[in-house]
Amino acid sequence: MTEFDAASAAVQAALDAGARYADARVMHRRYESMTARNGDVEELTQDESIGLGVRALVGSSWGFHAVPDLSDAAARDAGRRAARTAAASARVPGPPVDLAPVEAVTASWASDCRLDPLGVPLSDKGDLLVEATRTMVRHGADLAEGLYQIWDTAKWFVSSEGHRIDQRIRECGGGISATSIGDGETQRRSWPSYRGQYGTTGWELVESLDLGAHAAQIAEESRALLTAPPCPAGETDLILGGEQLALQIHESVGHAIELDRILGWEAAFAGTSWLDLAQLGSLRYGSELMNITIDPTIPGALGSFGFDDEGSPAVKRDAVRDGRWVGVLAGRDSAAMAGLDYGGSVRADGWARLPMVRMTNVGLEPGPHTLEEIIAATDDGVLMDLNRSWSIDDKRLNFQFGCEVGWEVKKGRRGRMLRNPTYTGIGPLFWRSMDMLSGETVSWGTPNCGKGQPGQTGHTGHPAAPARFRGVRVGVSA
Repeated sequence: MTEFDAASAAVQAALDAGARYADARVMHRRYESMTARNGDVEELTQDESIGLGVRALVGSSWGFHAVPDLSDAAARDAGRRAARTAAASARVPGPPVDLAPVEAVTASWASDCRLDPLGVPLSDKGDLLVEATRTMVRHGADLAEGLYQIWDTAKWFVSSEGHRIDQRIRECGGGISATSIGDGETQRRSWPSYRGQYGTTGWELVESLDLGAHAAQIAEESRALLTAPPCPAGETDLILGGEQLALQIHESVGHAIELDRILGWEAAFAGTSWLDLAQLGSLRYGSELMNITIDPTIPGALGSFGFDDEGSPAVKRDAVRDGRWVGVLAGRDSAAMAGLDYGGSVRADGWARLPMVRMTNVGLEPGPHTLEEIIAATDDGVLMDLNRSWSIDDKRLNFQFGCEVGWEVKKGRRGRMLRNPTYTGIGPLFWRSMDMLSGETVSWGTPNCGKGQPGQTGHTGHPAAPARFRGVRVGVSA
């Protein structure tokens, strides 16, 4: 059987067993990662899996079943089991479940990839990490680490409404970090991010990071941080670099606008949301510089795709426009429940997992300034970048973040390096204080977004650039 045949058999079996709607996904994923430490390759992981997952809707309830077998018998059994699970759940009355409309299409989509990451020789990839970590050790790092990760995913999707979609998505990325250990103090500097940079693209992304060229600088900065003065405590103007602002968007906007959280469907893992649907279209989320988009069409960004795992096409939408909350991340069922006419943000991290609402590329549109202009306009403040720790409450409202590095900003100039910089705030108050935003946007990739029970790891993208926030509390401790 072909992958489409297996998915079609599962859908038909679910319908025959009483489902009023069914869809099935076959996923074939290859994964590879390598880590190096202090000049030696430490670990190589290579994994491959293929299987089928089928959803069935009976009454007001979903059922799901997955199998690592694409035979006709296994696919049909999976469809029947999914329908039986849904029927059993539907015995408990619940609100009716409808699906927001989407056009059923036959389509193919593939991400851009100039250099197949799995085709690059392991020796070349290993040499890259080994040499970068050796350079960091020579320049003072006590612990020098490098890594890359690669995902190559093929999907085949069929629905009872007539969808027939195949996709090929290749993702990769990597990074390096240097840790220096002092007397009662440990400091780390990373490039280009604390976990690396990732995208839906080929090995050309890793080559563009030029890890070796940055190894000496981050090692020297990690050692310099051991004796740098601590970040002062108090309220001041805060300038966030683009990488840290990407995480700020992820935690205090991206998760908050997930419609399943807003509806209370996703309350078990990391909470719900402070947002109230009654305020959609009217709530002042941030300043007029705050324009957040949901855009899975950005070429090369980690949250990009052609169609989500419900067959909805990738479409750019506004989440916040001129500071006002106007859109959500939704699936077809949650959108219909909320009276909305769009989904498009549902994915699963593998064939054995139920698709759920996930972030795509959620990020800030560019602003009118440059980082240098922001610094020059700041009389007294702190510049922070690269995340080190994060904490946010279960409604995605109150947060505290720590960064790897900070710098004093005095009279429009960047001054001394500061260690252990931290800041805290309340989401809408923080975003309303943003008064300068750079246009130097990077689509930062987050490959480790956790959600759901059983837990799923999502790949998300966050376009972001440096920005200034007024009157922020910095230098907070745990």
